[in-house]
Amino acid sequence: MAHAHSHSHGRGDRTPKAGRTLRAVVAGVLIAAALATAAGLALLWPDHAKVATASSKIEFAPKGTTFPTGKIVALQNGCPGYFSSGAATTAPGDTRACQLAGVQLLDGKNQGRTVTIPVLWPYASAGLHVGDRLELVLPPQSTPGGTQGLTVNGVIRDQALWAWAIVFAIVVVAVGLLRGLMALVSLAFSGFMLVAFVLPALVSGQPGLPVAVVGGSAIMFVVLYLAHGPSVRTSVALLGTLFGIVLTAGIAQLAVTTTHLTGVTGDVGGMLAGTTQIDFRGVLTCAIVIAGLGVLNDVTVTQASSVWELRAASPALTRRQLFARAMRIGRDHIASTIYTIAFAYAGAAMVVLIVLYLYDRSTLSLLSQEDLAAEVVRTLCSGIGLVLAVPVTTAIAAALVPAEVVGAEENRLLDALKLRWYSFVPRAAAVEEPSRPY
Repeated sequence: MAHAHSHSHGRGDRTPKAGRTLRAVVAGVLIAAALATAAGLALLWPDHAKVATASSKIEFAPKGTTFPTGKIVALQNGCPGYFSSGAATTAPGDTRACQLAGVQLLDGKNQGRTVTIPVLWPYASAGLHVGDRLELVLPPQSTPGGTQGLTVNGVIRDQALWAWAIVFAIVVVAVGLLRGLMALVSLAFSGFMLVAFVLPALVSGQPGLPVAVVGGSAIMFVVLYLAHGPSVRTSVALLGTLFGIVLTAGIAQLAVTTTHLTGVTGDVGGMLAGTTQIDFRGVLTCAIVIAGLGVLNDVTVTQASSVWELRAASPALTRRQLFARAMRIGRDHIASTIYTIAFAYAGAAMVVLIVLYLYDRSTLSLLSQEDLAAEVVRTLCSGIGLVLAVPVTTAIAAALVPAEVVGAEENRLLDALKLRWYSFVPRAAAVEEPSRPY
């Protein structure tokens, strides 16, 4: 008994009073961060009058232009008498590709009328079929009910997108159960914050750096506790995530300044610059922070969970040993996450990379181009932020994890509400293995 008593003191590695004090400090830091985030939301909340003014200055099309919906009722390859005149090949990149479509108008003044219009590239190469719906653009007409100049503006994909969204939700909930459902709710809240706060705040002229920090922090406060439940472990991950957000924001601001990036890319950026007062360098800084939120949250949650699971599996480990072992997991995670970020950005900018690749210029010259340099800076800043968040989160978790963890720490409310879908799946009876002599 004496030996067991002595071992218990060594395993705790800290007096209960000291542990409570440290937890109180962390709780105080999170409460202060939450109050600062709330104050930031109040101070930076977008001026919707400025947003409305900016929106009124941007015209997608001349006044009087309408966008009727049409349904393809007939379709033939080639457009005799039109642009391609049958000279196009079947190669995917042939911009002469054309299909002649009979389209029934589903709304507007010409509802029910069927017109014949050419479907040019790239829509002619999109695999359209009879029954698909198109968004058309009809310029102002000199005579009522006219259809002169009617062209294809895009393909209506709402049904297909909804179908894929439903499949995604079903898979997430079926595998993740209540955690998966809470993750979907968190995803919806993140989208709401971007649309309700981040985007209009940037449009109304608010500085990008504080918008990124406040918006990202608000998202993480709600998302982490929704998806993972309120617990000390979640609080540790949240604290590490907030550290990573602030660090990434500072690094992004420094990188944008030292690389002299403008934040203006393509024709859309030029159009916005001419009609709004948006700080595009601030937008780029904000974009770097927002783009790194998901992977930053991933590594902090993983590190906090690693420490808790290590404690549950090996209660005798000291806190220093917990930190060292969890950092081994963290280094493996860092190694995989870094190229995950690079691949994500490369995939998003694939068309730009192809164009730059085909330019007959040196690699260093290509890297200096605004489009590619912005992606490089985005990758490097996000990578630095998440790498430095790993040891910080691991250290906090090792300091706060209880001396003894019975199983995995979960939220009792979530456990009580857990959807036990797998209970309906028949399972084979467990077969005990015969004991083996050793």
